[in-house]
Amino acid sequence: MSSLTKCRLVLSNGAAKSSATKWLNQFRLAKSIGPVCQRYSSSLHAPLTVLTEDELVMKDTVSKFAREKIGPVVKKMDAEGKTDPEVIEELFKNGLMGVEIPTDFGGSESTFGSSIVVIEELAKVDPGISVMVDIQNTLINTLIMKLGTDEQKKKYLPMLATNTVGSFCLSEPQSGSDAFSLKTRAVKDGSDYVINGSKIWISSADVSGIFLVMANADPSKGYKGITCFIVEKEMAGFSVGKKEDKLGIRSSTTCAVHFDNVRVPASNILGEYGKGYKYAIEMLNEGRIGIGAQMVGLAQGCFEATVPYTLERRQFGQRIFDFQSMSHQISRVATQIECARLLTYNACRLKEAKLPFVKQAAMAKYYSAEAATETTSKCIEWMGGVGFTKDYPVEKYYRDCKIGTIYEGTTNIQLNTIAKHLEKEFDEL
Repeated sequence: MSSLTKCRLVLSNGAAKSSATKWLNQFRLAKSIGPVCQRYSSSLHAPLTVLTEDELVMKDTVSKFAREKIGPVVKKMDAEGKTDPEVIEELFKNGLMGVEIPTDFGGSESTFGSSIVVIEELAKVDPGISVMVDIQNTLINTLIMKLGTDEQKKKYLPMLATNTVGSFCLSEPQSGSDAFSLKTRAVKDGSDYVINGSKIWISSADVSGIFLVMANADPSKGYKGITCFIVEKEMAGFSVGKKEDKLGIRSSTTCAVHFDNVRVPASNILGEYGKGYKYAIEMLNEGRIGIGAQMVGLAQGCFEATVPYTLERRQFGQRIFDFQSMSHQISRVATQIECARLLTYNACRLKEAKLPFVKQAAMAKYYSAEAATETTSKCIEWMGGVGFTKDYPVEKYYRDCKIGTIYEGTTNIQLNTIAKHLEKEFDEL
């Protein structure tokens, strides 16, 4: 029997099956037949929450890793406001800091979808560690893989995959949502550029060794002078400033960084001169899917830490879960988490398919942050007084979630993005 005949048989059988399990088996069989099947499988779509084999393995592995290696030190990192060095070491050892980096450079050579799964699973246990992994994989590694010269890839990708944390430096005291009004300058001096200025809100700055810095190399051109530079921690004139004492995600440190006549060779320009603004926008669009995954994981982790309590706690002779008002609230929150996950996975699949995803990424980040806010607030209410104490993890999730409406584009910025796309879509009708 030819592959084409097998393909048609699988599809016809799959259409006749009502059982979800049988359908999934048919889908997996169809995928295993070969490329010729792909032209005839347009009527057979996997549900968004059906993960690939690689993603399933990654999900199970990271879930176990997070519980065993991160879980025991979550309270300690939160109290101290810093990342445990052993956790960073374990993240590298388990290949979680170079998920998409090719194996030739020491990475796991997996997919963007696997990165999203990793971010979500880590966030169930500690959203702060999750965002460090998110930035490394969706911003730092991706930028260098896409834009780096052969020499830059050979030098930096093995470091990022095996032992070096990276930071993304865009925000400044006078440029937050208006990111391209930045004041950091890069002045050409011979074969080098000399960078002066300061950046704020830089995640993992105190543990990073590589910094992707947006600086304006030609202010006369406005934002079109912004260029991306690879700066190493050891470069003279570079320093890490004040560490912020934050409300949440305290295991992810946030600091200012300063550039005092930092001399960077022209060979450390990442991508094209004057295209930094374009790269920042593109990478932040992808990064927002990562933040969506972080918020989904956070909400799910909080939900799973709370619902068992409602099934055990008894008042007025019955479990508090059994009160209709409680079960309805719990059901509504479960639905919101599922909606957030579907939005995030959809944006991820669009990106992987090389289809437009900017609107969907903004929707995913916006809604996931809102769902996490609602989830954590309700979870504290469901647990009552104990939910308000540090004896349970729920209050930490509540503190951690707030950042989701702020970083990598505030909620209002996401709504602006969505509105622009809607306007364009309706103008084209």
